[in-house]
Order: sequence, then C-alpha cells, then structure tokens
Amino acid sequence: MSDLKLGPLPKIRYVRRTIMLPEPLSEELEQYAAEHSRLYEPVDAIALIPHMLEDFLRSDRGWRNRKARKDRTDNRLKTVADPARRHEPGA
Repeated sequence: MSDLKLGPLPKIRYVRRTIMLPEPLSEELEQYAAEHSRLYEPVDAIALIPHMLEDFLRSDRGWRNRKARKDRTDNRLKTVADPARRHEPGA
C-alpha cells in the first residue's frame, strides 16, 4: 500500500485560526486523519489542515509564479530605495 501524500508531520509553531468546513469535507478529513494515524502516529484531523494548506500552496504553480514575481519586484524596490544595497555583490 502506498503512503499518503501528506507524510509524517513536522514539529512547528502555530497561529490559531478558526475555519468552518462543509460537513462532507469534515467527515472526509476525519477519515483521512484516521488513515494517517494508522500509517504514522496518532493525529487529530484539525492538526492536518495547516499541512494540507501548505502542501496545496506549494503545489499551485500559478501561485508560486505570482509570488516569485512579487518577491522579485519587492527586492528591486528595496534595492532602489536603499542606495547602499546597489553596490553590494548580487544586488
């Protein structure tokens, strides 16, 4: 049997958010959590949500492209705004 796309969970610091899920999605999340717990270690379904969202954002090519474009623009603006940075190697 193959592993799940969402592997073992890393230990990270969290910020509290409140979300509402449609009932069918909540039920499927509980089923996924049960399977994840069986394969790796016991985990509450709610603990999976941040990792799923992170995986979704990282796998969204359109989002990555837009974010990279914005980061490049922001870096150029910082370089223009800070004359000292214009003379740094790689700036």
